[in-house]
Amino acid sequence: MSPFASKTVASVIPALRYRNAPAAIEWLCKAFGFDKRLVVPGADHTVLHAELSFGNGLVMVGSVRRDNAYGRLIKQPGDIGGETQTVYLVVTDADAHYQRATAAGAEVVLDLKDQDYGGRGYTCRDPEGHIWSFGTYDPWAGLSQVERRA
Repeated sequence: MSPFASKTVASVIPALRYRNAPAAIEWLCKAFGFDKRLVVPGADHTVLHAELSFGNGLVMVGSVRRDNAYGRLIKQPGDIGGETQTVYLVVTDADAHYQRATAAGAEVVLDLKDQDYGGRGYTCRDPEGHIWSFGTYDPWAGLSQVERRA
């Protein structure tokens, strides 16, 4: 294990910004099955910080901000004509998850299929253009706790 990595539940936590973070949080919970862990509201219908859990994983969500150094570093998918990063989530049933996400209006960009490397999954966009992948492929499956820490 890296000497810098924390031994917390999940030491990699994606952070995403949304123009309408309150609506995005509601949609992510409805469409993808996230649970609200913490939502810190800001002024004018904004979110200063939110934590959405998914199994033992977590994403942090906040409103787009241009009034601080960190906020000026972040560009939205619509600002650059696409996305530069994606998030992959392991699900137990890709077909059921696909049905849930598409029923909520997720735009599928790579259809549900069996993957050559194992597992079954798909890729979609959320309403603000962020790209999400969901699949049954679990890179940790079959490894012991010792192997997972190596």
